[in-house]
Amino acid sequence: MTKRNEIDAVRNLSGDIWNVAVDEYAKGYLKRRDLLKYAALIGLTGFAASQGLGFSRARAAAAGGTVRVGLGQPTKAIDPVTVTDPASIGVLSQVGEYLILDDPKDGLQPKLALSWEADETARRWTFKLRPGVKFHDGRSVTAKDVVASFERLVDPNSGSSALSAYKGILSKGGAKIVDDETVAFDLDKSNSNFPFYVSSDVYNAVILPADYAGDFEKNFNGTGPFKLESFRPKQGASFVRNPDYWGDKALPDRVEIKFFDDEQAQVVALQAGQLDVIPSTTRLELAIEGNPNFKLLSVQASSHDVVHLRTDQAPFTDKRVRRALALTLDREAIVKGLLKGRAIVGNDTPFAPIFPSAGPSAPQRKQDIAEAKRLLAEAGVPNGFEVTLTTERAYDIPDYAVIIQNFAKKAGIDIKLNVLPQDAYYGSATFGSSPWLDSNLGITDFGHRGTPDIFLNATLKSDGAWNAAHFKNADYDALLVEYGKARDLQTQRIAAGKIQTLLLDETPEIISYFSQYSRIASAKVEGVRFTAISHLLLDRVSFVQA
Repeated sequence: MTKRNEIDAVRNLSGDIWNVAVDEYAKGYLKRRDLLKYAALIGLTGFAASQGLGFSRARAAAAGGTVRVGLGQPTKAIDPVTVTDPASIGVLSQVGEYLILDDPKDGLQPKLALSWEADETARRWTFKLRPGVKFHDGRSVTAKDVVASFERLVDPNSGSSALSAYKGILSKGGAKIVDDETVAFDLDKSNSNFPFYVSSDVYNAVILPADYAGDFEKNFNGTGPFKLESFRPKQGASFVRNPDYWGDKALPDRVEIKFFDDEQAQVVALQAGQLDVIPSTTRLELAIEGNPNFKLLSVQASSHDVVHLRTDQAPFTDKRVRRALALTLDREAIVKGLLKGRAIVGNDTPFAPIFPSAGPSAPQRKQDIAEAKRLLAEAGVPNGFEVTLTTERAYDIPDYAVIIQNFAKKAGIDIKLNVLPQDAYYGSATFGSSPWLDSNLGITDFGHRGTPDIFLNATLKSDGAWNAAHFKNADYDALLVEYGKARDLQTQRIAAGKIQTLLLDETPEIISYFSQYSRIASAKVEGVRFTAISHLLLDRVSFVQA
């Protein structure tokens, strides 16, 4: 089929917003895969599937065996409502499921929801549920369970870790039962990307029984392809194939997960043949580099380490000073050196290049020490200034802090480092009692999301729960409303371009790269899938025959 015939065939599958996307594809502004991802976003799941979008079937593989996984220690009791750490998310992935899975390769994939659509305002979204799904305890999943799951997440008294994601988007009472297999969401405001908010992107949004009352660790009662065999706090857990799973039954018989206090111990166990899959860090990658017995698996992500600059505290009250610091960074060198080339250069806004809504943005910011010095002189600090950068002792962030420190010196900016343990850095995660949210200058890691919306709202909106920059800009807040109302990619990109231009001018944050997310696996296993926010999907794993 020629491209013209293909375009004619799909043009009228939906309404005007779909046809605008088809026109963009016809003109070469939108890649075919992005067109298919957009089809899934607006609920054309059948079309997306017909075009080969979605997880491909595992090639003929012998079922059976045990997949052995190493993870860090969960930071607290594993509860889908309150979970935040990668280890707990990895455990939940075996038993819990979402209405939609945001797959790094193929975008939004139907899981417990079969289809979804918005009204003309994008303020009411309706989801049709998959029939015949059962929890591990044998009870059927109905709209009552789905509504209760989201009402729990948006309840300020539930301790939900998803409150910041849903703030200003979905409030208590917004999820409603239409019938046993249909749920509607009435949003606080229009949002054309809402399907991402009920997907695995909000990792707390696991569908639980309506009467769930906590103590998830007692039975891990979900709908997933594996069900609990045993759980040992601080030690690990094991899961067995769920014979009543609604979809294709898991290939492995079992999954064994072991918790580790030390990441080096994980790679030692992998090298000794005691584990099949472990998380990846730069240090661990060096340990297996060049060894054919292991492989590094990676997906591009919107993950980034954001540098916030307190716009309400000197010296960063002057946007010229903020821009000057941003101009000291050599982003290409950071990607090649610190991140070994496994990242995309960022441009100081949350619009990662992998987001279709990003589109063409303002010119890429590059290192310009002369311009940085000029801006500092214009701002009244020609000889630079001293400032403390506070951050967390995690991942590559301490090394990144040193790199920023060294680049800043070139413009006369003297940065002192205050590197804290993760728990100390985040504190209570509330303004007034958190070095993360209260520091003048800081670096914070943000995990992957399938849409920039959560970053845009939580970290930069005037009342954002993660607004460490204390950035308050009425024009920016108004642009967020415009962006949220956009019903097609062209309009969304226009609004996104305005946001990017404003943020480059104001520079409340520095985002110099968007990282890949990786896992390390034995060469003996195939079919390991994962998301960039720590979901670990093992139901299609098979073992290479010797």
